[in-house]
Amino acid sequence: MKRALISVWDKTGIVDFAKKLVDLGWEIISTGGTKKTLKEAGLKVIDISDITGFPEAFDGRVKTLHPNIHGGLLYIRENEEHVKTLEELDMKPIDLVVNNLYPFKQTVLKEGVTHEEVIENIDIGGPSMIRAAAKNYKYVTVIVDPKDYEKVIDELRENGETSLETRGNLARKVFQYTSNYDSLIANYFNEKDNIDFPDIITLTFEEKVGLRYGENPHQKAAFYREVGDNRGTLTGATQLHGKELSFNNINDTNGALEILKEFEEPTVVAVKHANPCGIGSGENLSEAYKKAYESDKVSIFGGIIAANREVDEEVAEMINSIFIEVVVAPSYTEKALEILKSKKNIRLLELKDIMKNDYKSYDVKKVLGGILVQERDTVLLKEDLEVVTKRKPTEEELEELMFAWKAVKNVKSNSVVLVKDKGTIGIGMGQTNRIWAVEQAIEHSGEKVKGSVLASDGFFPFGDSVEALAKAGVTAVIQPGGSIRDEESIKAADENNMAMVFTHMRHFKH
Repeated sequence: MKRALISVWDKTGIVDFAKKLVDLGWEIISTGGTKKTLKEAGLKVIDISDITGFPEAFDGRVKTLHPNIHGGLLYIRENEEHVKTLEELDMKPIDLVVNNLYPFKQTVLKEGVTHEEVIENIDIGGPSMIRAAAKNYKYVTVIVDPKDYEKVIDELRENGETSLETRGNLARKVFQYTSNYDSLIANYFNEKDNIDFPDIITLTFEEKVGLRYGENPHQKAAFYREVGDNRGTLTGATQLHGKELSFNNINDTNGALEILKEFEEPTVVAVKHANPCGIGSGENLSEAYKKAYESDKVSIFGGIIAANREVDEEVAEMINSIFIEVVVAPSYTEKALEILKSKKNIRLLELKDIMKNDYKSYDVKKVLGGILVQERDTVLLKEDLEVVTKRKPTEEELEELMFAWKAVKNVKSNSVVLVKDKGTIGIGMGQTNRIWAVEQAIEHSGEKVKGSVLASDGFFPFGDSVEALAKAGVTAVIQPGGSIRDEESIKAADENNMAMVFTHMRHFKH
């Protein structure tokens, strides 16, 4: 008679699964709460202590860590010496293990959880047992996911055993599961001890969403959720309408969200190809949308819209006047949803905590042979602004400069942003030198450039950029400073009665 060892925290479907095993002639070994659940369901269960000859000890900390368990799992059935040793030690085979671990993830994510509670939810015997079973998958079936119960039962009914292919797939899932589990524990201790960059870094993601393709149709792709508090992130959004998001939709929408989180007043961000094409703030969302749209009426077509206030009927009508790929907002009025849903190809996302921005996650970039890991760029200014020109910016200019600084912080470098009345009017992005970015922004701004202000994500290496801005009619500039030619730029600003402030920090974004 074959035997299964069942010990699960998540008891979803376990009674039905165990009953089917018994109907197929299997014996059930179990422990603790699982044993109680199965017995209450009327099933005959062998206590783990009857197998080990040793009682469960230390509040259940020790129960499956015993040679009679691991011997029955690990011996090689085709090895005569192994079989002989098994018999000599009066051990019996264990052919199937069903186990899922103490809920460490759920515990560590609980608000107000204590360190002692976290420690008690680190499973020891479970990982040892399922790893042993998975190592010996040639002979042993191991299940950690209730979704696999039906497949295993179907194969046992049809063939009397599971296939080697199935056992191999289940073993793979075990090692993914335990790797994820151990990564969560390691990261908990790193966070507890304020270790930002440990000698070994383990990042864990789960709940894969399959994508049709990646950046280009010939690239395979998938989307994974980071373990942790995902409120206010794209993985925490609810899709209300439209077909599934693509790789580029997700990437661009995330870019829009990162920019939006910089602004507290009603704001709309329009993104195209991972860069903003328009950012606007106003007294209400309608005013903000008009400013974002006016920034670049061409590029916004087929772009992403992110808003930090409820989308109402008026804004929905404006959005629907052109083709937009994705809209993400904290909420929508019923009438707005009715209007927007009239277009089948638009994706509508609801993200209730859209302004949440206190994430402790890393900013990670994959390179060939490794990864670059850094803190997220969440700081806007480290110190007070330094006015370096003879003319100080007016209160109105200063407000505009801070809007521009928030905007340029999230544009791909080298970048500059021209702003007027809390709306972008020209964005120079992704250029290999600063003057090209300035010229691009001026060109895009047209006549609106007169009386505008500019932010630059890096210092001006020469005075030519300031001279070009002055000629165009820009009145004030915010930039990091720090060039050996700073005096050249300051002199050009003074000669043209421009105000210039230094932040003494840069915001490159590559």
